[in-house]
Amino acid sequence: MKTSCGWKEKAAAFGFAVTVLAGCASVETGPPREEVVKNRAQTRWNALVLGDFKAAYEFYGPGTRATVSLAEFTTGLRQGFWKSVTVDKVECPAADRCEVSTTIEYEHRGMRIKSPSRETWIREGSDWWLVRR
Repeated sequence: MKTSCGWKEKAAAFGFAVTVLAGCASVETGPPREEVVKNRAQTRWNALVLGDFKAAYEFYGPGTRATVSLAEFTTGLRQGFWKSVTVDKVECPAADRCEVSTTIEYEHRGMRIKSPSRETWIREGSDWWLVRR
């Protein structure tokens, strides 16, 4: 038995194919954004703990770096102040924004203190950047 596809069937098949391909195009590839942001946040904090302020500065977005110089950023930072930092949790309530919870360990008057902290990261283009407060 011979069957032929008419233009309606072909149009329906084409529409289905376009829909499937469009869905595939919108799916993110690579690691989940929470993992990417967690790694970037931890890397930035590791740089601060090591006293590499220039490396930490590079995690601010291009707009921030255009308005805040490296010298301004490092004003008030003390090398050796932070002893360790752990990124505890990353929550991304929007596709282009994540909230990062950290525990910062520092020394004050000879005592080690652990303090919670939060920071916001945003995606611009394909990169994630720390929002300066």
